[in-house]
Amino acid sequence: MYNLKIGANHTAEKLVEERDTAAFMGSGAVEVFATPAMILLMELAARNAVQADLPEGTTTVGTLVDVRHMAATPLAAKVSATAILKEIDGRKLIFDVEAADENGVIGKGVHERAIIDIRRFMAKLVK
Repeated sequence: MYNLKIGANHTAEKLVEERDTAAFMGSGAVEVFATPAMILLMELAARNAVQADLPEGTTTVGTLVDVRHMAATPLAAKVSATAILKEIDGRKLIFDVEAADENGVIGKGVHERAIIDIRRFMAKLVK
Protein backbone atom coordinates (compact mmCIF):
# COMPACT_ATOMS: atom_id res chain seq x y z
CA MET A 1 0.00 0.00 0.00
CA TYR A 2 2.80 2.45 0.90
CA ASN A 3 6.21 2.60 -0.73
CA LEU A 4 8.09 3.02 2.56
CA LYS A 5 11.30 1.30 3.56
CA ILE A 6 12.86 0.69 6.95
CA GLY A 7 15.93 2.90 7.20
CA ALA A 8 14.38 5.87 5.38
CA ASN A 9 15.91 8.93 6.98
CA HIS A 10 16.25 12.67 6.88
CA THR A 11 18.24 15.33 8.71
CA ALA A 12 16.78 18.78 9.36
CA GLU A 13 19.06 21.65 10.35
CA LYS A 14 18.72 25.20 11.64
CA LEU A 15 20.51 27.96 13.49
CA VAL A 16 19.11 28.65 16.95
CA GLU A 17 17.22 31.95 16.89
CA GLU A 18 15.63 33.88 19.73
CA ARG A 19 12.20 32.43 18.83
CA ASP A 20 13.66 28.91 19.39
CA THR A 21 14.69 29.59 23.00
CA ALA A 22 13.08 28.36 26.17
CA ALA A 23 12.76 31.95 27.40
CA PHE A 24 10.86 33.01 24.26
CA MET A 25 8.61 29.93 24.18
CA GLY A 26 7.90 30.04 27.89
CA SER A 27 9.11 26.51 28.52
CA GLY A 28 11.98 27.86 30.62
CA ALA A 29 13.68 31.06 31.69
CA VAL A 30 16.97 30.90 29.79
CA GLU A 31 17.99 31.73 26.24
CA VAL A 32 18.96 28.25 25.08
CA PHE A 33 17.42 25.93 22.47
CA ALA A 34 14.04 24.93 23.89
CA THR A 35 12.87 21.35 24.24
CA PRO A 36 9.70 22.12 22.19
CA ALA A 37 11.92 23.53 19.42
CA MET A 38 14.08 20.39 19.48
CA ILE A 39 10.97 18.21 19.23
CA LEU A 40 9.68 20.30 16.31
CA LEU A 41 12.95 19.75 14.46
CA MET A 42 12.78 16.01 15.16
CA GLU A 43 9.19 15.87 13.87
CA LEU A 44 10.18 17.79 10.75
CA ALA A 45 12.98 15.31 10.08
CA ALA A 46 10.62 12.34 10.53
CA ARG A 47 7.93 13.82 8.28
CA ASN A 48 10.47 14.61 5.58
CA ALA A 49 11.98 11.12 5.78
CA VAL A 50 8.81 9.57 4.38
CA GLN A 51 6.67 12.27 2.75
CA ALA A 52 8.04 11.82 -0.79
CA ASP A 53 7.18 8.10 -0.69
CA LEU A 54 3.54 8.56 0.34
CA PRO A 55 0.65 8.67 -2.13
CA GLU A 56 -0.69 12.06 -3.15
CA GLY A 57 -3.30 13.30 -0.69
CA THR A 58 -1.67 11.63 2.30
CA THR A 59 0.74 12.84 4.94
CA THR A 60 1.76 11.94 8.47
CA VAL A 61 0.84 13.41 11.82
CA GLY A 62 2.74 13.06 15.07
CA THR A 63 1.15 10.77 17.63
CA LEU A 64 3.86 10.16 20.22
CA VAL A 65 7.11 11.79 21.30
CA ASP A 66 9.37 10.11 23.86
CA VAL A 67 12.67 11.99 23.95
CA ARG A 68 15.28 13.22 26.40
CA HIS A 69 16.81 16.67 26.07
CA MET A 70 20.30 16.11 27.45
CA ALA A 71 22.36 19.24 26.74
CA ALA A 72 21.84 22.97 26.25
CA THR A 73 22.51 24.74 22.94
CA PRO A 74 23.12 28.52 22.82
CA LEU A 75 21.74 31.16 20.47
CA ALA A 76 23.24 31.19 16.95
CA ALA A 77 24.50 27.61 17.21
CA LYS A 78 23.78 25.14 14.42
CA VAL A 79 21.50 22.29 15.47
CA SER A 80 20.34 19.25 13.52
CA ALA A 81 17.83 16.47 14.03
CA THR A 82 17.94 13.12 12.28
CA ALA A 83 15.03 10.69 12.04
CA ILE A 84 15.41 7.08 10.90
CA LEU A 85 12.35 4.93 10.17
CA LYS A 86 12.77 1.79 12.26
CA GLU A 87 9.33 0.17 12.15
CA ILE A 88 6.19 0.18 10.01
CA ASP A 89 3.01 -1.13 11.65
CA GLY A 90 0.17 -0.53 9.21
CA ARG A 91 -0.34 3.22 9.23
CA LYS A 92 1.90 3.70 12.30
CA LEU A 93 5.52 4.69 11.64
CA ILE A 94 8.14 4.54 14.38
CA PHE A 95 11.34 6.58 14.14
CA ASP A 96 14.55 6.77 16.12
CA VAL A 97 15.31 10.48 16.48
CA GLU A 98 18.45 12.26 17.56
CA ALA A 99 19.38 15.95 17.79
CA ALA A 100 22.89 17.36 17.91
CA ASP A 101 24.79 20.62 17.90
CA GLU A 102 28.47 21.33 17.23
CA ASN A 103 29.37 19.79 20.61
CA GLY A 104 27.55 16.47 20.12
CA VAL A 105 24.22 14.82 20.89
CA ILE A 106 21.72 17.06 22.71
CA GLY A 107 18.66 14.82 22.58
CA LYS A 108 17.38 11.46 21.45
CA GLY A 109 14.44 9.13 21.64
CA VAL A 110 11.50 7.73 19.70
CA HIS A 111 8.84 9.48 17.64
CA GLU A 112 5.69 7.91 16.18
CA ARG A 113 3.67 9.24 13.28
CA ALA A 114 0.45 8.02 11.66
CA ILE A 115 -0.25 8.08 7.95
CA ILE A 116 -3.48 9.92 7.21
CA ASP A 117 -5.65 10.76 4.24
CA ILE A 118 -5.69 14.56 4.45
CA ARG A 119 -9.23 15.02 3.11
CA ARG A 120 -10.79 12.45 5.48
CA PHE A 121 -8.76 13.74 8.43
CA MET A 122 -9.89 17.32 7.86
CA ALA A 123 -13.52 16.26 7.25
CA LYS A 124 -13.63 14.78 10.76
CA LEU A 125 -12.79 18.19 12.21
CA VAL A 126 -15.78 19.92 10.63
CA LYS A 127 -18.97 19.52 12.63
